Amino acid sequence: ISGDEVMQQAFRSGEDFHTLTASKVFHVPPEEVTHQMRSRAKAVNFGIVYGISPFSLSQDIGVSVQQAKEYMDKYFAHYSGVRAYMDGVVEQGKQDGYVATLFGRRRWLPELKSSNFNTRSFGERVALNMPIQGTAADIIKLAMLRVRDRLSTEGMEGRLVLQVPDELIVECPEEEQGRVCALVEEEMERVISLSVPLLAETSAGKSWADAH
Repeated sequence: ISGDEVMQQAFRSGEDFHTLTASKVFHVPPEEVTHQMRSRAKAVNFGIVYGISPFSLSQDIGVSVQQAKEYMDKYFAHYSGVRAYMDGVVEQGKQDGYVATLFGRRRWLPELKSSNFNTRSFGERVALNMPIQGTAADIIKLAMLRVRDRLSTEGMEGRLVLQVPDELIVECPEEEQGRVCALVEEEMERVISLSVPLLAETSAGKSWADAH
């Protein structure tokens, strides 16, 4: 969504994205990234999406506000396109009165022009977050339709029974397990063509816990 080429290349590499971010933020080779480093980089990666402040990040990962700010500054220095996107989407939201997902679904944001600082700040966080989280929601809903239709057209007994954030759970007879796994991966990965791979993995078990 941001169009950041460095970030896109990181996803295309097939390596763990949080480890790669940690490597850049902490200036160490990927193989030297510790569990704590990766955990902190993951918090930055996801926090940025929500317009997190250095103070909030410091609270989340147990470091000083100054340290959290340094992590964020290094992140933006490495993924400069993300900063440009964040500034641009808020400004565009003010001009248009709304932000939208990649599929064009809109969220109107009169809060962006509010004279109240807290209300305006809320609007800015939503403007940053909605196109990303909203697009993810659009994708999983389209995937649900594709999986349901494919199960039906192929005359399978398997049925889509649950969606949990970015997971789809299908209940089927054991003899359909292999076909269902292949079908779900195919439909989830092909639901939209992006500048980075949209990967899906499947697993099976007698229960959801077993499948995990």
